Amino acid sequence: MSSSKLNKEMRRLLTVGAGHIMPGCANALAARMIEAAGHKMTMASGAAIANTYLGVPDIGLTTSTEVAAHVAAMRDVTELCILADADTGFGNALNTRRTVQLFERAGANAIMIEDQTYPKRCGHFEGKDVIPKSEMVAKLKAAVDARVDPDMMILARTDARAVEGFEAALDRARAYQEAGADFLFVEAPITKEELLAIPKAVPGIHICNMVIGGKTPLLPREELAAAGYSVIVYANAALQASLLAMQQVLGHLHTKGTIVGVEDKIMMFKERQEALNAKKYQDLEKRYVVK
Repeated sequence: MSSSKLNKEMRRLLTVGAGHIMPGCANALAARMIEAAGHKMTMASGAAIANTYLGVPDIGLTTSTEVAAHVAAMRDVTELCILADADTGFGNALNTRRTVQLFERAGANAIMIEDQTYPKRCGHFEGKDVIPKSEMVAKLKAAVDARVDPDMMILARTDARAVEGFEAALDRARAYQEAGADFLFVEAPITKEELLAIPKAVPGIHICNMVIGGKTPLLPREELAAAGYSVIVYANAALQASLLAMQQVLGHLHTKGTIVGVEDKIMMFKERQEALNAKKYQDLEKRYVVK
């Protein structure tokens, strides 16, 4: 399916209260696994890309071109609707404009831009700061102007809850919606009451993020959908699951010198090749073999 068709599909899916689950992914392999599990959309998570590509925390060390390359790789091997995490736009309004152009060409169907200062940090870290509301509004206007396909969506994220308080975060969300953002993300509400109040306080399309071990309460899909959330993101559930399995298997291998006892945590070679669609490439190789 073309990016244009996927843009339309993503818009179709994002209705108020739809409650779609959106797992996050770090790379093309994770995107394949998400699609194979039956999901229709994924977030190209900036945190996951920083963690896996650079081996560093989510503290703003990746570049726009590095993230765009990951998005392009995901696009090449899946037909998922991709929400690409553009952090702060990687600079000012002009940087944001270029980032949107890069990500759209890479195959993103929606792009998330946040109002943290640059360099940013994980939304569930301490010590965040935000830019003035007017500066973020300018970035969003630049993002909207930069996209080629009007169906490619712009997501505005605010991290103001931790800096200016809950009501200020809602006020920013309203301003970002007026600036042209297609949907909204108020990051890291700290109580169930806050989390459930957001979609009603600012009518429109909303996502929320369930961070395992983070600041926001983990609620079931049914409750979040009933509150009005269109998308429920599990940005790093897959990454944290794989990290735990690696930690357990590698620790066992170090202490025991064998994988006996942890086989249930390891995918077999055959299943690994199936996950990578190896047969497709083997068949292609046969087609082009020199005789």
